[in-house]
Amino acid sequence: MRPFFVEGIDHVALTVSDVARSVTWYQDVLGLERRHEDVWGDFPAIVGAGTTALALFPPRPGATAIARDARAFNHIAFRVDRKTFELTRAHLEARGLTVTFQDHTISHSLYFFDPDGYGLEITTYELR
Repeated sequence: MRPFFVEGIDHVALTVSDVARSVTWYQDVLGLERRHEDVWGDFPAIVGAGTTALALFPPRPGATAIARDARAFNHIAFRVDRKTFELTRAHLEARGLTVTFQDHTISHSLYFFDPDGYGLEITTYELR
């Protein structure tokens, strides 16, 4: 039996070479709307449609330029309700995973890694 259920993918985080250019491109080409700019400003830049979004991040300090044929993957975020968020935190910690909590003002997130080192996030917009 699974201890919790995710509602779906909340966002995919991408590292892009020019955040402003990418925001404009996703707005113009796919019609995605800019979200949460009044809270977070330019970092990360969130663009989305419906319940799905992209979080656009600049390269990490000291990172080399993003090659045109390379993909820079940041993390995948799964959305849950508040009760599931707390159950998930306990479940992950009981499994011995290192979990980092972040308060993003409009949401709370838990960050951890899969066995291959891919970043995963559990996020809720139901704040206490």
